Amino acid sequence: MLPGKQTAENQTGAAAAMAAGVRLAAMHRRVRLSRLALWAVISVGPIALGVALTSTPATVEAAAPGRPATVRTTAATADPAGYAQLFVGSWLRSSTRDDMSAQTRLAQSMAPGVALPDPAAGAPSAHRSVTELRSTRRAGGVWSVTVAAQSADGSVRYYAVPVAADRAGGWFTVTGAPAVVAGPARAEVLKTPYGVRVPQGPLSSAVGEFLAAYLTGAGEVDRYLSPGVRLTAVSPAPYTAVTVQQVLAVESATAGGWVPADRTKVRVLARVETRDAGGRWPLAYELTLTARSGRWDIAALDSGAAHTGNER
Repeated sequence: MLPGKQTAENQTGAAAAMAAGVRLAAMHRRVRLSRLALWAVISVGPIALGVALTSTPATVEAAAPGRPATVRTTAATADPAGYAQLFVGSWLRSSTRDDMSAQTRLAQSMAPGVALPDPAAGAPSAHRSVTELRSTRRAGGVWSVTVAAQSADGSVRYYAVPVAADRAGGWFTVTGAPAVVAGPARAEVLKTPYGVRVPQGPLSSAVGEFLAAYLTGAGEVDRYLSPGVRLTAVSPAPYTAVTVQQVLAVESATAGGWVPADRTKVRVLARVETRDAGGRWPLAYELTLTARSGRWDIAALDSGAAHTGNER
């Protein structure tokens, strides 16, 4: 074999060996990084590992050499409730006699081909507000949305609106005229768990002072909270005065009027009367309190939000 040819083959073989070594090193590096990532998830705890295993599924396409991988996620089905609410509001205020009004053009654009109302000449719109109540998904990407339309005199009519929608919420169309339907039935009121009347004492005082700070800005809210609980007062303060009318509790530990042992937890319902420049307003608040060093601390404000901080 000629020396030049042998040298070229040796160089080619060396280059191939070097490339193979580089690929092997890269493979080992990826394996090490994968192991590090797995141990990092495990070290955070079982919750993080569960989240990693049960996160939103994604479809990953294998990438050809030199091309990036493609990831597609599944979008949640859109709810057209707001679209139906907007349509009914414009439909009720539209008229076949005024094709150029903003409400008529909006209703026609949202529901092509749907007939418009024909109110009496000169009659003002009696509908004051429209509110979505419930949405029911049917086959074929069609929804039935029920809305409530309240008139200026306080009367309410309920409308069911058929709406077609795509899965991604990219488009909606009202497919038919609204139908007047019966309103929802009144649900049976469940028996309240707050059956223990709380007498005047440390518990009712703590509730009143906390709500005064929370609603009127009279004092700092933090001084009434359990350690670790975070709660911000309503700002700007909506009321000038708060008066406790009644405090009811679930636990009988509140019936005696004294502060029990530390870490005793009670749940209460406080009925209060608030005042501002516009009058008096009856409100009710569900609270959780804990006993600590002969006093009651607010552990959670359960009205509106399940928990407002870390309970101790």
